[in-house]
Amino acid sequence: MNFLILSQAGFNAGDILFQLLAFAFLLTIPAIIVILFFIFKRRNDRLKRVEETIDHLLLKMEEKNR
Repeated sequence: MNFLILSQAGFNAGDILFQLLAFAFLLTIPAIIVILFFIFKRRNDRLKRVEETIDHLLLKMEEKNR
């Protein structure tokens, strides 16, 4: 019944579906950018922690060898 009313008003179910998919696609692009930003930020933080740990271990080994 609702589709009949919409088709009389000049809307088609295919048009509505296309508009919803296009809108979802437009929302997906910024979401992907934000997700990638957080992934790279987390990776950089993890790398910094590993570097600090390695530096600390190297310093201990140098002190031990003296």
